[in-house]
Order: sequence, then structure tokens, then C-alpha cells
Amino acid sequence: MTRVLSVVDERFPIAGTFTISRGSKTEAEVITCEIAESGVIGRGECVPYKRYGETMAGVAEAIEQARHAIEDGASRTDLLTLMSAGAARNAVDCALWDLEAKLSGVPVKDRLGIAAPLALETAYTLSLGEPETMAAQARANAARPLLKVKIGGDNDIARIRAVTEAAPDSRIILDANEGWTDANIAENLAAAAQLGIALIEQPLPAGADQILGRIPHPVPICADESVHIAADLAELKGRYDAVNIKLDKSGGLTAALELRDQARTLGFQVMVGCMVGTSLAMAPAVLLAQGAEFVDLDGPLLLARDRSPGLVYEGSMVSPPLPELWG
Repeated sequence: MTRVLSVVDERFPIAGTFTISRGSKTEAEVITCEIAESGVIGRGECVPYKRYGETMAGVAEAIEQARHAIEDGASRTDLLTLMSAGAARNAVDCALWDLEAKLSGVPVKDRLGIAAPLALETAYTLSLGEPETMAAQARANAARPLLKVKIGGDNDIARIRAVTEAAPDSRIILDANEGWTDANIAENLAAAAQLGIALIEQPLPAGADQILGRIPHPVPICADESVHIAADLAELKGRYDAVNIKLDKSGGLTAALELRDQARTLGFQVMVGCMVGTSLAMAPAVLLAQGAEFVDLDGPLLLARDRSPGLVYEGSMVSPPLPELWG
């Protein structure tokens, strides 16, 4: 067996500007890992995330540091100890899943026991802005059944009200990106419940969310920044009702499957989410998200240009990946 690893950094423009409580971006910066063996190439994509101290250069270097072991035949299981959870391991892990499928002729869906993966309803994300701006975004997307709304600052109740009034038939997820405080969370939760919000993601900073175990949850609360791998779950019981699983946090599909199954065992609802990346990053997540209560895999819909071939989106429905893309 002779493997050759390559690492490429790529940039894909975002359609407009994508804004959350921590800042704005105009392009998706991604790293693609390719592993060639016996004339076929497996691919995986990751999105370095500054919130976790990741940079494009740092993630590329982490993959390079594992090059020798990967080219010598390291397995996906080996990666769990060879590399830390995070974007770098995600790119390599997903590339190995793709490579295994191509070498064996057995698609990833069959390896996962999914005979016929379904198209899934994905949330569509609205950027953080002033209430009037967010209402305009919501109005333009009011036909979508599920919206994810970025909040996390002063005047959030006005933002929530503006969006719910502009898209009265949509279910709405709020994503505060750690932007609320102990002082305003009870008031914000009460307003969210009154306005019919379906789910609230990570209202408080990771590591400073103890109050969630002591206050009522009139709306289910989902951990995002507070959960990366299965070992994180035990501490979250009683604070959160759901967990948002992202491949870039867990460090690949292999670890994400363990996280999903353990979350189910502990009684958490499951959301499968994403960073802003291309269809190559979303493809394994679509298989992971089969049966999830909430799906947020709209990354390619936010881009001005995606990969070709990409995932097929029809409205808010995303179809499973074709082998030409991944898996």
C-alpha cells in the first residue's frame, strides 16, 4: 500500500457578508485533504475556526505533522489518538472514509447501515443585524420551513420579535453564539418562548453556563461550543436539552458517530450543524444527520460559488451526496 497525502487551502466567496456575534466574514476559508492510493483519491474538507484557536496555517501544519503515519497506513481509529479533535483531524478522517469507499466499492452509507438515506430539511441561516435588517432577511426567506437566526447582543428581544413577525410560518432556531449573560438569559428565554422559538443554541459562554442547570428551560437549549466529543456529554446533563454535532469540532465522522450515539443514550436531542464550507464538507454530515431532530447544513447555500458537483438543494431540502462528490 502506497498512499500520498496532499493538503490544499481554498477560498470560496460568500454571497454578501455572514455575521455572527463574534464578527463578519466574506469568504469561506477551507482546507482540503486528499489521500491517493491505488489510483483513487479520497477527499475531506475542514473549516478552521478561530473560536477554537485554529488558523489555516495551523490546521495545515497539524495534518503535515501526521503525514508520515497517514501515508504509512494509519486507520481512522488510529487518528483518534494520533490527532486531536478539531478541523485537521476532520479533513483526514473524512478523506479516509471516502478513500475506503472508493477502494472497496462499498459506499459510506452502506458501511453506516443506511440503506436509503433521505433528503433532509435544513435550516437556513440569517446573519446578525439590526431588527429591521433581520426582518427583511426573514421576509425574503419566509417560505423556508426552518430558519436559524444569529443573535447575541443587546436588543435581542426586538430582533427575535422582528424575525418571527416577518416569517410567521417558519420554525425558528436562535443561535446566540455565547452572546447572552446570566443577567439577561431568563428574560430572553421567556421572550423566546412567548414568540414560539423552537430551539436556542449556546446562549452562554462555554464553561460559564452553570446557571442553565438552575433555571427553567421554556425553550429547549442546545449545546454548541460546549460540546466537541463524546467525553463532554456527562457534564452537560441538566444544563442542555440537545447537542449540536459538527464534524469540525468532533474531528471527523468517526468521532461524530460516537458522539451522536452517546448523546442519544443520555437522552439529548441531536442537531447536526456545520461551519460555512462547501458541499464536500457537508456531504458526510448529511449521512450523520439521518434521524436528527434538527439539521443545519446550509453552508453551500450561503456561498456565491460551490464545488461541482455539489450537493443538490431543492428549497430547504438537501439530498444525500452522490459518489462523485464524496462517499
